[in-house]
Amino acid sequence: MTAEEYQAAARYWEEKDAVSVKLEQDTLRAMAEKYIQSNNTCALATGTGDYVRCTPIEYSWHDHCFWMFSEGGKKFIGLGNNPHVCLAIYDRYTGFGTLHGMQITGLAELVEPFSDTYNAHAAWKNIPLETLRRLSSPMHLIRVRPTRIECLFSDFKELGCSPRQTLLLDESEQ
Repeated sequence: MTAEEYQAAARYWEEKDAVSVKLEQDTLRAMAEKYIQSNNTCALATGTGDYVRCTPIEYSWHDHCFWMFSEGGKKFIGLGNNPHVCLAIYDRYTGFGTLHGMQITGLAELVEPFSDTYNAHAAWKNIPLETLRRLSSPMHLIRVRPTRIECLFSDFKELGCSPRQTLLLDESEQ
């Protein structure tokens, strides 16, 4: 492919979304949050320079953020140099009429171990702080503040809208 063909392919959804029927943002937000809360595992993509990593990881959703405890791993190469991340949550593909998946872009940060925020999340997960303190290496807490959620839900068509919808989030929603 030529550079122009790559660029045209990259613009495909932008051009299609520009003329699609949009769902009301509050309705979209409610449907997106319901889907996020009905799942607990995502693929977390991190990267820096020419290094990329995509890690399956358990998450929690509260306070308009994704929260992930992690012992460590190669994802921290990207997290150490680039706070921009992408998460994917999706159902097993069973046919075009039953699509459910989303891609979330956002900013990741590490929460200081045993800070008020860290302790509050441990309590939310029902993990005793003493259990975390006894670990031989620290349990890191990654918080991702989403800035954009792109949903592909077949259900949207039943509402008279495009099956692909985008929810843009700003700082005031965090």
